[in-house]
Amino acid sequence: MPDAAPAILSEFSRRVIAWQKTNGRHDLPWQQTADAYRIWLSEIMLQQTQVQTVIPYYGRFLARFPTLEVLAAAPLGAVLELWSGLGYYARARNLHRCAQTLVVERAGKFSANPQENAGLPGIGRSTAAAIGVFAFAGRAAILDGNVKRVLARCFAIGGTASPAQDLRALWALAEALLPERDVASYSQGMMDLGATVCTVRKPACDACPLRTICIACRDDRQAELPRRQIRAALPQRSSRVVLLTDGRRVLLERRPPIGIWGGLLSFPELSGEAPDAFVLRHGCRLLGSQQLPAIDHTFSHFRLRIEILRCDVEVLAHGVSEDVLEWLPVADVAAAALPAPIKRLLLATPLAA
Repeated sequence: MPDAAPAILSEFSRRVIAWQKTNGRHDLPWQQTADAYRIWLSEIMLQQTQVQTVIPYYGRFLARFPTLEVLAAAPLGAVLELWSGLGYYARARNLHRCAQTLVVERAGKFSANPQENAGLPGIGRSTAAAIGVFAFAGRAAILDGNVKRVLARCFAIGGTASPAQDLRALWALAEALLPERDVASYSQGMMDLGATVCTVRKPACDACPLRTICIACRDDRQAELPRRQIRAALPQRSSRVVLLTDGRRVLLERRPPIGIWGGLLSFPELSGEAPDAFVLRHGCRLLGSQQLPAIDHTFSHFRLRIEILRCDVEVLAHGVSEDVLEWLPVADVAAAALPAPIKRLLLATPLAA
Protein backbone atom coordinates (compact mmCIF):
# COMPACT_ATOMS: atom_id res chain seq x y z
CA MET A 1 0.00 0.00 0.00
CA PRO A 2 1.38 3.43 -0.87
CA ASP A 3 2.29 5.67 2.03
CA ALA A 4 -0.83 7.69 2.73
CA ALA A 5 -1.09 9.97 5.72
CA PRO A 6 -3.81 9.05 8.24
CA ALA A 7 -5.41 12.45 7.62
CA ILE A 8 -5.78 11.63 3.91
CA LEU A 9 -7.31 8.23 4.69
CA SER A 10 -9.85 9.83 7.04
CA GLU A 11 -10.63 12.63 4.58
CA PHE A 12 -11.08 10.09 1.80
CA SER A 13 -13.83 8.16 3.58
CA ARG A 14 -15.48 11.34 4.86
CA ARG A 15 -15.79 12.71 1.33
CA VAL A 16 -17.13 9.45 -0.06
CA ILE A 17 -19.82 9.20 2.63
CA ALA A 18 -20.92 12.81 2.19
CA TRP A 19 -21.04 12.42 -1.59
CA GLN A 20 -23.02 9.19 -1.43
CA LYS A 21 -25.67 10.66 0.84
CA THR A 22 -26.38 13.52 -1.58
CA ASN A 23 -25.33 12.18 -4.99
CA GLY A 24 -25.21 8.40 -4.74
CA ARG A 25 -27.78 5.86 -5.85
CA HIS A 26 -30.58 5.26 -3.34
CA ASP A 27 -33.43 3.71 -5.33
CA LEU A 28 -31.99 0.41 -6.54
CA PRO A 29 -34.31 -2.51 -5.71
CA TRP A 30 -31.78 -4.28 -3.46
CA GLN A 31 -31.17 -1.10 -1.46
CA GLN A 32 -34.65 -1.29 0.03
CA THR A 33 -33.92 -4.37 2.11
CA ALA A 34 -31.54 -5.86 4.64
CA ASP A 35 -32.52 -9.40 3.65
CA ALA A 36 -29.31 -11.37 3.11
CA TYR A 37 -30.90 -13.52 0.38
CA ARG A 38 -31.83 -10.52 -1.75
CA ILE A 39 -28.53 -8.76 -1.19
CA TRP A 40 -26.59 -11.92 -2.08
CA LEU A 41 -28.69 -12.38 -5.22
CA SER A 42 -28.04 -8.81 -6.35
CA GLU A 43 -24.30 -9.12 -5.70
CA ILE A 44 -24.04 -12.28 -7.78
CA MET A 45 -26.07 -10.79 -10.64
CA LEU A 46 -23.99 -7.60 -10.59
CA GLN A 47 -20.72 -9.46 -11.11
CA GLN A 48 -19.48 -8.27 -14.53
CA THR A 49 -22.97 -7.03 -15.39
CA GLN A 50 -24.34 -3.48 -15.39
CA VAL A 51 -27.07 -2.36 -13.02
CA GLN A 52 -29.64 -1.54 -15.70
CA THR A 53 -29.27 -5.00 -17.19
CA VAL A 54 -29.63 -6.68 -13.79
CA ILE A 55 -32.74 -4.84 -12.53
CA PRO A 56 -35.38 -6.68 -14.63
CA TYR A 57 -33.71 -10.05 -14.06
CA TYR A 58 -33.61 -9.39 -10.31
CA GLY A 59 -37.34 -8.68 -10.24
CA ARG A 60 -38.31 -11.72 -12.29
CA PHE A 61 -36.00 -13.97 -10.26
CA LEU A 62 -37.52 -12.93 -6.95
CA ALA A 63 -41.04 -13.34 -8.30
CA ARG A 64 -40.20 -16.97 -9.16
CA PHE A 65 -37.88 -17.72 -6.23
CA PRO A 66 -38.95 -15.40 -3.39
CA THR A 67 -36.87 -17.15 -0.71
CA LEU A 68 -33.62 -19.03 -0.47
CA GLU A 69 -35.53 -22.20 0.39
CA VAL A 70 -37.66 -21.96 -2.77
CA LEU A 71 -34.51 -21.45 -4.85
CA ALA A 72 -32.79 -24.44 -3.25
CA ALA A 73 -35.77 -26.69 -3.96
CA ALA A 74 -36.08 -25.64 -7.61
CA PRO A 75 -34.58 -27.72 -10.42
CA LEU A 76 -31.45 -26.24 -11.96
CA GLY A 77 -33.20 -25.99 -15.32
CA ALA A 78 -35.76 -23.59 -13.89
CA VAL A 79 -32.99 -21.42 -12.44
CA LEU A 80 -31.17 -21.34 -15.77
CA GLU A 81 -34.38 -20.35 -17.56
CA LEU A 82 -34.66 -17.23 -15.40
CA TRP A 83 -30.96 -16.52 -15.93
CA SER A 84 -31.08 -16.96 -19.70
CA GLY A 85 -29.58 -13.94 -21.43
CA LEU A 86 -27.75 -12.63 -18.36
CA GLY A 87 -24.58 -14.53 -19.26
CA TYR A 88 -21.77 -16.03 -17.17
CA TYR A 89 -23.97 -19.03 -16.38
CA ALA A 90 -21.57 -20.44 -13.82
CA ARG A 91 -23.01 -17.73 -11.56
CA ALA A 92 -26.47 -19.30 -11.81
CA ARG A 93 -25.16 -22.80 -11.16
CA ASN A 94 -23.16 -21.59 -8.16
CA LEU A 95 -26.16 -19.62 -6.91
CA HIS A 96 -28.25 -22.79 -6.94
CA ARG A 97 -25.50 -24.86 -5.27
CA CYS A 98 -24.98 -22.18 -2.64
CA ALA A 99 -28.68 -22.09 -1.78
CA GLN A 100 -28.75 -25.87 -1.41
CA THR A 101 -25.60 -25.81 0.72
CA LEU A 102 -27.07 -23.19 3.04
CA VAL A 103 -30.33 -25.12 3.44
CA VAL A 104 -28.62 -28.44 4.12
CA GLU A 105 -25.68 -27.28 6.23
CA ARG A 106 -26.66 -23.93 7.76
CA ALA A 107 -30.43 -24.00 8.26
CA GLY A 108 -30.90 -21.68 5.28
CA LYS A 109 -29.03 -18.77 6.90
CA PHE A 110 -26.06 -16.66 5.96
CA SER A 111 -23.61 -15.82 8.70
CA ALA A 112 -23.03 -12.26 9.88
CA ASN A 113 -19.31 -13.09 9.69
CA PRO A 114 -18.00 -12.56 6.14
CA GLN A 115 -15.23 -15.11 6.66
CA GLU A 116 -17.83 -17.82 7.22
CA ASN A 117 -19.63 -16.95 3.96
CA ALA A 118 -16.51 -16.62 1.82
CA GLY A 119 -15.86 -19.93 0.13
CA LEU A 120 -19.50 -20.85 -0.32
CA PRO A 121 -20.20 -21.63 -4.00
CA GLY A 122 -19.79 -18.44 -6.01
CA ILE A 123 -18.97 -16.26 -2.99
CA GLY A 124 -15.52 -14.69 -2.68
CA ARG A 125 -14.06 -12.20 -0.27
CA SER A 126 -15.71 -9.09 -1.71
CA THR A 127 -19.18 -10.62 -2.11
CA ALA A 128 -19.02 -11.99 1.44
CA ALA A 129 -18.08 -8.51 2.67
CA ALA A 130 -21.03 -6.96 0.81
CA ILE A 131 -23.43 -9.39 2.49
CA GLY A 132 -21.89 -8.57 5.86
CA VAL A 133 -22.11 -4.81 5.33
CA PHE A 134 -25.56 -4.47 3.75
CA ALA A 135 -27.41 -7.33 5.46
CA PHE A 136 -25.80 -7.34 8.90
CA ALA A 137 -24.44 -3.77 9.28
CA GLY A 138 -20.96 -5.22 9.61
CA ARG A 139 -17.59 -3.64 8.93
CA ALA A 140 -15.75 -5.23 6.01
CA ALA A 141 -13.94 -4.03 2.89
CA ILE A 142 -15.52 -4.45 -0.55
CA LEU A 143 -13.27 -4.61 -3.60
CA ASP A 144 -15.31 -5.10 -6.77
CA GLY A 145 -14.25 -3.78 -10.16
CA ASN A 146 -15.62 -0.30 -9.56
CA VAL A 147 -13.89 0.06 -6.20
CA LYS A 148 -10.60 -1.20 -7.63
CA ARG A 149 -10.71 1.50 -10.30
CA VAL A 150 -11.36 4.30 -7.81
CA LEU A 151 -8.53 3.18 -5.52
CA ALA A 152 -6.07 2.50 -8.34
CA ARG A 153 -6.56 5.99 -9.75
CA CYS A 154 -6.70 7.88 -6.49
CA PHE A 155 -3.57 6.25 -5.03
CA ALA A 156 -1.77 5.32 -8.28
CA ILE A 157 -1.74 1.57 -7.69
CA GLY A 158 -1.04 -0.83 -10.51
CA GLY A 159 1.42 -1.68 -13.17
CA THR A 160 3.94 -3.69 -11.14
CA ALA A 161 5.39 -6.87 -12.54
CA SER A 162 3.01 -8.83 -10.33
CA PRO A 163 -0.79 -8.41 -10.66
CA ALA A 164 -1.08 -10.39 -7.41
CA GLN A 165 1.07 -7.79 -5.68
CA ASP A 166 -1.18 -5.01 -7.01
CA LEU A 167 -4.24 -6.86 -5.73
CA ARG A 168 -2.70 -7.25 -2.28
CA ALA A 169 -1.97 -3.53 -2.22
CA LEU A 170 -5.57 -2.73 -3.18
CA TRP A 171 -6.95 -5.00 -0.47
CA ALA A 172 -4.65 -3.45 2.14
CA LEU A 173 -5.76 0.01 1.10
CA ALA A 174 -9.44 -0.97 1.07
CA GLU A 175 -9.08 -2.23 4.64
CA ALA A 176 -7.18 0.87 5.80
CA LEU A 177 -9.80 3.23 4.34
CA LEU A 178 -12.78 1.64 6.11
CA PRO A 179 -14.45 4.20 8.40
CA GLU A 180 -15.53 3.32 11.90
CA ARG A 181 -19.11 4.38 11.16
CA ASP A 182 -21.38 4.70 8.11
CA VAL A 183 -19.71 1.69 6.51
CA ALA A 184 -22.76 0.94 4.36
CA SER A 185 -22.87 4.50 3.00
CA TYR A 186 -19.13 4.42 2.40
CA SER A 187 -19.23 1.04 0.64
CA GLN A 188 -22.20 2.03 -1.52
CA GLY A 189 -20.51 5.34 -2.27
CA MET A 190 -17.35 3.64 -3.51
CA MET A 191 -19.35 1.42 -5.85
CA ASP A 192 -21.45 4.37 -7.02
CA LEU A 193 -18.37 6.50 -7.71
CA GLY A 194 -16.84 3.78 -9.85
CA ALA A 195 -20.07 3.12 -11.72
CA THR A 196 -21.19 6.69 -12.37
CA VAL A 197 -18.21 9.07 -12.01
CA CYS A 198 -14.86 7.26 -12.10
CA THR A 199 -15.83 5.28 -15.17
CA VAL A 200 -13.50 3.25 -17.38
CA ARG A 201 -13.64 5.83 -20.17
CA LYS A 202 -14.13 9.57 -19.84
CA PRO A 203 -14.32 9.78 -16.03
CA ALA A 204 -16.22 12.83 -14.79
CA CYS A 205 -13.40 14.15 -12.60
CA ASP A 206 -15.03 17.58 -12.20
CA ALA A 207 -17.92 15.88 -10.38
CA CYS A 208 -15.74 13.65 -8.20
CA PRO A 209 -15.43 14.43 -4.48
CA LEU A 210 -11.90 12.93 -4.51
CA ARG A 211 -10.47 15.01 -7.34
CA THR A 212 -8.20 17.15 -5.11
CA ILE A 213 -6.57 14.09 -3.52
CA CYS A 214 -6.53 11.86 -6.61
CA ILE A 215 -3.07 11.22 -8.07
CA ALA A 216 -4.46 10.20 -11.48
CA CYS A 217 -6.44 13.43 -11.71
CA ARG A 218 -3.48 15.51 -10.56
CA ASP A 219 -1.08 13.90 -13.04
CA ASP A 220 -3.57 13.39 -15.89
CA ARG A 221 -3.18 9.61 -15.70
CA GLN A 222 -6.85 8.60 -15.74
CA ALA A 223 -6.48 6.72 -19.02
CA GLU A 224 -3.39 4.91 -17.72
CA LEU A 225 -4.80 3.72 -14.39
CA PRO A 226 -5.68 1.07 -13.55
CA ARG A 227 -3.28 -0.52 -15.99
CA ARG A 228 -4.78 -3.29 -18.04
CA GLN A 229 -3.02 -6.59 -18.38
CA ILE A 230 -2.00 -7.43 -21.92
CA ARG A 231 -3.70 -10.68 -22.76
CA ALA A 232 -2.56 -13.21 -25.29
CA ALA A 233 -4.71 -13.65 -28.37
CA LEU A 234 -7.62 -15.97 -27.64
CA PRO A 235 -7.49 -19.38 -29.33
CA GLN A 236 -10.11 -20.09 -31.99
CA ARG A 237 -12.38 -23.14 -31.82
CA SER A 238 -15.20 -24.31 -34.04
CA SER A 239 -18.30 -26.44 -33.68
CA ARG A 240 -20.84 -27.86 -36.15
CA VAL A 241 -24.41 -28.05 -34.88
CA VAL A 242 -27.84 -28.89 -36.25
CA LEU A 243 -30.97 -26.76 -36.05
CA LEU A 244 -33.43 -29.60 -36.43
CA THR A 245 -37.09 -28.56 -36.66
CA ASP A 246 -40.44 -29.95 -37.75
CA GLY A 247 -41.85 -26.42 -38.10
CA ARG A 248 -43.51 -26.44 -34.69
CA ARG A 249 -40.67 -27.58 -32.46
CA VAL A 250 -36.88 -27.55 -32.30
CA LEU A 251 -34.76 -30.47 -31.15
CA LEU A 252 -32.36 -29.32 -28.43
CA GLU A 253 -29.76 -31.02 -26.30
CA ARG A 254 -29.13 -30.41 -22.60
CA ARG A 255 -25.46 -29.57 -22.21
CA PRO A 256 -23.38 -31.21 -19.46
CA PRO A 257 -23.53 -29.39 -16.10
CA ILE A 258 -19.82 -28.50 -16.27
CA GLY A 259 -18.26 -26.55 -19.13
CA ILE A 260 -19.42 -23.85 -21.50
CA TRP A 261 -23.15 -23.15 -21.27
CA GLY A 262 -23.36 -25.87 -18.62
CA GLY A 263 -26.92 -27.08 -18.02
CA LEU A 264 -28.42 -25.01 -20.85
CA LEU A 265 -30.28 -26.25 -23.89
CA SER A 266 -28.47 -25.86 -27.20
CA PHE A 267 -28.30 -27.35 -30.68
CA PRO A 268 -26.99 -30.93 -30.94
CA GLU A 269 -23.50 -31.21 -32.40
CA LEU A 270 -23.06 -32.91 -35.77
CA SER A 271 -19.55 -34.27 -35.04
CA GLY A 272 -18.75 -35.38 -38.60
CA GLU A 273 -21.90 -37.47 -39.05
CA ALA A 274 -23.77 -37.19 -42.35
CA PRO A 275 -26.97 -35.09 -41.97
CA ASP A 276 -29.21 -37.91 -43.30
CA ALA A 277 -27.82 -40.38 -40.76
CA PHE A 278 -28.02 -37.85 -37.94
CA VAL A 279 -31.66 -37.04 -38.71
CA LEU A 280 -32.63 -40.70 -39.02
CA ARG A 281 -30.86 -41.57 -35.79
CA HIS A 282 -33.04 -39.01 -34.04
CA GLY A 283 -36.23 -40.55 -35.36
CA CYS A 284 -36.87 -38.15 -38.25
CA ARG A 285 -36.94 -38.03 -42.05
CA LEU A 286 -35.01 -35.22 -43.74
CA LEU A 287 -37.14 -32.94 -45.90
CA GLY A 288 -34.48 -30.35 -46.71
CA SER A 289 -31.36 -28.72 -45.34
CA GLN A 290 -29.73 -25.29 -45.47
CA GLN A 291 -26.42 -23.94 -44.20
CA LEU A 292 -27.10 -20.87 -42.02
CA PRO A 293 -24.62 -18.03 -41.38
CA ALA A 294 -22.09 -18.98 -38.72
CA ILE A 295 -22.24 -17.47 -35.25
CA ASP A 296 -19.06 -16.08 -33.69
CA HIS A 297 -19.09 -15.94 -29.90
CA THR A 298 -16.31 -14.91 -27.50
CA PHE A 299 -15.84 -16.58 -24.14
CA SER A 300 -13.32 -15.49 -21.52
CA HIS A 301 -10.69 -17.99 -22.69
CA PHE A 302 -11.43 -18.65 -26.37
CA ARG A 303 -13.45 -17.66 -29.41
CA LEU A 304 -15.99 -20.05 -30.84
CA ARG A 305 -17.33 -20.19 -34.39
CA ILE A 306 -20.59 -22.15 -34.56
CA GLU A 307 -21.48 -23.52 -38.00
CA ILE A 308 -25.21 -24.27 -38.20
CA LEU A 309 -26.96 -26.67 -40.52
CA ARG A 310 -30.73 -26.25 -40.57
CA CYS A 311 -32.60 -29.51 -41.17
CA ASP A 312 -36.34 -29.44 -41.78
CA VAL A 313 -37.73 -32.84 -40.89
CA GLU A 314 -40.78 -35.00 -40.48
CA VAL A 315 -40.86 -36.71 -37.09
CA LEU A 316 -41.50 -40.42 -37.54
CA ALA A 317 -43.79 -42.40 -35.28
CA HIS A 318 -40.86 -44.50 -34.10
CA GLY A 319 -38.80 -41.47 -33.05
CA VAL A 320 -35.95 -42.13 -30.68
CA SER A 321 -36.21 -40.75 -27.13
CA GLU A 322 -33.05 -39.71 -25.28
CA ASP A 323 -32.78 -38.19 -21.82
CA VAL A 324 -30.57 -35.30 -22.92
CA LEU A 325 -32.75 -34.36 -25.90
CA GLU A 326 -35.86 -32.23 -25.79
CA TRP A 327 -38.35 -31.12 -28.44
CA LEU A 328 -38.97 -27.48 -27.51
CA PRO A 329 -42.08 -25.78 -28.93
CA VAL A 330 -41.13 -22.72 -30.97
CA ALA A 331 -43.53 -20.65 -28.85
CA ASP A 332 -41.44 -21.49 -25.75
CA VAL A 333 -38.07 -20.36 -27.13
CA ALA A 334 -38.16 -16.88 -25.57
CA ALA A 335 -38.54 -18.27 -22.03
CA ALA A 336 -36.21 -21.29 -22.41
CA ALA A 337 -32.77 -21.70 -20.83
CA LEU A 338 -30.79 -21.12 -24.01
CA PRO A 339 -27.41 -19.45 -24.61
CA ALA A 340 -28.00 -15.87 -25.75
CA PRO A 341 -26.62 -16.31 -29.31
CA ILE A 342 -28.69 -19.46 -29.84
CA LYS A 343 -31.84 -17.79 -28.55
CA ARG A 344 -31.28 -14.74 -30.77
CA LEU A 345 -30.89 -16.98 -33.81
CA LEU A 346 -34.05 -18.96 -33.07
CA LEU A 347 -36.12 -15.84 -32.42
CA ALA A 348 -34.90 -14.30 -35.67
CA THR A 349 -35.35 -17.39 -37.86
CA PRO A 350 -38.77 -18.31 -39.30
CA LEU A 351 -39.21 -22.00 -38.52
CA ALA A 352 -42.69 -22.79 -39.86
CA ALA A 353 -42.43 -25.39 -42.62
